[in-house]
Amino acid sequence: MNRRTFWTMAALLGLALAPWLAHAAPAGIEAFAIAPDGKGGQKYTVTIQILALMTALTFLPAVLLSMTSFTRIMIVLAILRQALGTAQTPNNQVLMGLSLFLTLFTMGPVLDKVNEQALQPYLKEQVADSVALERALDPFRQFMLKQTRETDLELFVRISGKPAIESPEQTPFSLLAPAFLISELKTAFQMGFLLFLPFLIIDLVVATILMSMGMMMLSPMVISLPFKLMLFVLVDGWAMVVETLAASFFVE
Repeated sequence: MNRRTFWTMAALLGLALAPWLAHAAPAGIEAFAIAPDGKGGQKYTVTIQILALMTALTFLPAVLLSMTSFTRIMIVLAILRQALGTAQTPNNQVLMGLSLFLTLFTMGPVLDKVNEQALQPYLKEQVADSVALERALDPFRQFMLKQTRETDLELFVRISGKPAIESPEQTPFSLLAPAFLISELKTAFQMGFLLFLPFLIIDLVVATILMSMGMMMLSPMVISLPFKLMLFVLVDGWAMVVETLAASFFVE
């Protein structure tokens, strides 16, 4: 499932650019233009279409990550590391890899719908590119609406100065995407606050004990770190955090 969803995500950019490419180059995209240089040789130039496509590829991670569960997962894991007080352990690469795989897991149903409703019919030439693009965006729209607070949607509608939207399903992506990100930030901070509390209590207890013993020169973080790690391991903290994160996207 992971490989299929990965290629589905990779194919979304090509699907999104298909209408523009079809309009820009009806007879196909030429990767190189060859022209004589007047000295018996040839000159090779890259076409504008290929340059535009390669430039658009650089925006693929930002576009996909802003429409998926990656933001919430990455922020919660970063706050958890801060609460544990382990500095750069686990490091950013480990947290990024874990966040990406959890994103693939939580977005699996959405990507399966995109693959079934849009990508496969488009590859089989059963639907036009514009229809396939609309079908591909619809599962993402439903996912984002489910995770977005109505107050955040109303905020961006009010800021944009556009007339009131009759139903959330009619919200354009230009308003839905920032509202979704704001909601994800709020949810991630709420989950991070709950994760921080037990470790904060341990820090306070250790600091109080050290002060009562007159050991003010000894950092409470050094003493509390083993206790926080022991608590986190005993309660199987990683499994609990991952389960909570995954469940937060599947709860109706």
